[in-house]
Amino acid sequence: MELKLTMNNAELRNEDELKSRKAKKFNLWLGMIGMFMMFAALSSGFIVYTASGVDKGIKTILPYAFIYSTAAIVLSSITMHLAYNAVKANQTGKQKMFLLITIVLGVVFFFLQVNAWSVLFERGITFVNSNASQSFIYVFTGLHLAHIIAGVLVLVRCFIGAARNIAPSDNLFRMEIAAIFWHFLDLLWIYIYVFLLLNQ
Repeated sequence: MELKLTMNNAELRNEDELKSRKAKKFNLWLGMIGMFMMFAALSSGFIVYTASGVDKGIKTILPYAFIYSTAAIVLSSITMHLAYNAVKANQTGKQKMFLLITIVLGVVFFFLQVNAWSVLFERGITFVNSNASQSFIYVFTGLHLAHIIAGVLVLVRCFIGAARNIAPSDNLFRMEIAAIFWHFLDLLWIYIYVFLLLNQ
């Protein structure tokens, strides 16, 4: 009788955990859809503004740092995929190595973005100026960078979990959530960069 109760309790805990994970994954997708909608709205606002012809003829050459940061985040997406494959293969050592590389690349991306802003500032392109289309560069890249910081914190949590040898199922779930979010940020940046490149 006691054994049966114990088994029932374990089943209930597993069921609750499964529901909790599904809810977390749903919230993640909901959040990413919200982020995409926000950037889509900004893109529409930018297009409408520039179509008005207020800043017609004023073009901005994007700093080369944006190219380097694009390369860094694309590479980080590859290492994140390798880290996720490693945890699925129960290779914790490789998981931690590729996670650490991904974190470093995320930090590199951050500093390259800051460097790009400093280049823009040296050219006299500030957030507040008479050309609002140039201000949009800071809005797009600044909002994305805020999400990159959040993404790096998620990766650090995954690394700490792997280092502490948390339960394999928890480790895999954390990595799955982190991988989905990080790949989304990668694709979002590529969209932002190409959009700015074509509309400046």
